[in-house]
Amino acid sequence: MQLKKLGALWPHLRQHPLYAARLAKYPKATWDAFRSLPLLTKSDIQPDNERSPSKLFTLPRDRYTRLHHTSGSRGFPMPVLDTNDDWRWWLACWQSVLDAADVNHSDVAMMAFSFGPFIGFWTAHEALIQRGVLVVPGGGLSSEARLELMIRQRCTVVCCTPTYALHLASIARQRSLDLAGSSVRTLIVAGEPGGSVPAVADAISEQWNARVVDHAGASEMGAWGFATDRDDGLHVLETEFIAEFRRCDTDDEMQFWTADQAGREPEKNPQCELVLSNLGRFGGPLMRYRTGDLVRPRWDHSHSCPMVKLDRGVLGRADDMMVIRGVNVFPSSIEAIIREREPTVEFRMIATRENALDDLRIEIECDDDACRSLAMHLRDRLAMRVTVTSVPQGSLPRSEAKSKRWIDRRESKLDA
Repeated sequence: MQLKKLGALWPHLRQHPLYAARLAKYPKATWDAFRSLPLLTKSDIQPDNERSPSKLFTLPRDRYTRLHHTSGSRGFPMPVLDTNDDWRWWLACWQSVLDAADVNHSDVAMMAFSFGPFIGFWTAHEALIQRGVLVVPGGGLSSEARLELMIRQRCTVVCCTPTYALHLASIARQRSLDLAGSSVRTLIVAGEPGGSVPAVADAISEQWNARVVDHAGASEMGAWGFATDRDDGLHVLETEFIAEFRRCDTDDEMQFWTADQAGREPEKNPQCELVLSNLGRFGGPLMRYRTGDLVRPRWDHSHSCPMVKLDRGVLGRADDMMVIRGVNVFPSSIEAIIREREPTVEFRMIATRENALDDLRIEIECDDDACRSLAMHLRDRLAMRVTVTSVPQGSLPRSEAKSKRWIDRRESKLDA
């Protein structure tokens, strides 16, 4: 199926500036021809500046009908364009996400995001409408107003980021709103790691008394990941995406982890960077793209879905990793540990570098006793000391989009 879809896309790839030179000698789609393509990174497709044309979306401008942009969390926002056919493909991918979440036409869905130019849950919104779900838009409302509207309209499904789900739970507690007693039975979360991390998902589930369903995608790639039947990870939607897994325990960029090497026990499988190719976005075909998402893949056909499983979903970002006193640390791992003790409080992590050594400190909205307890917990779990500092309630920034909890002040990042 993948090769057939790749064949339909092939004429467009052979004319695309990113791929034409490599594919000139390959008139037909074959796996050898596909593997001749180099791995791409964000810098390969990012415009040179905010006014430069896109390197990925190269059709005439009047062919596109949708414009969004990336979050800009790793540079200036990149324009993302879709044709009508591409948008229909997005919605078809989202139907797999909704299937995994057991969403049906009797549901009422709250879209708890701003409806701004970041693609966010725009595709989810239209995919839900396509399914016959009554959709309640939450753009332009305060968090408290969203909660009140959600309760008043007896919403059964909420779409938001993991961070915002926890923030709404905190607001509900402050306003004495009975969140656990509401009609909400399912939260579909996306935009950042957490939905498949047990400590984070459990914290959300406990506060809402609802199921937490993870999803993963990228503005430049598409909606590529849907929840496993046990909510313990993600499946890659391999009918629409080719997934490759670049090993992180080797300096060889082309060393991949494949099905015949995989063990049944996730801890025996190496951590890899997810490399994806989309097969249905003809107006912006992205081949062999290094997503920067760290995953632990497993090929386990004992469950209802035979597609590759990513245990605990996206584990973190390759470019966020720090080595602190010999310990590999990712922000998502730190958050999972914090959520074991403080399910809903706001915090942020600040990374610094001095004399070529990375350091990490945490600011958190809780009292000094809780800070000391959390510092001891982090020391026990990570086998290293982390400074934890109390800050006043409400002093840290909140966001309904991707989390702003990670601040990187390391010299190499600032110089870049």
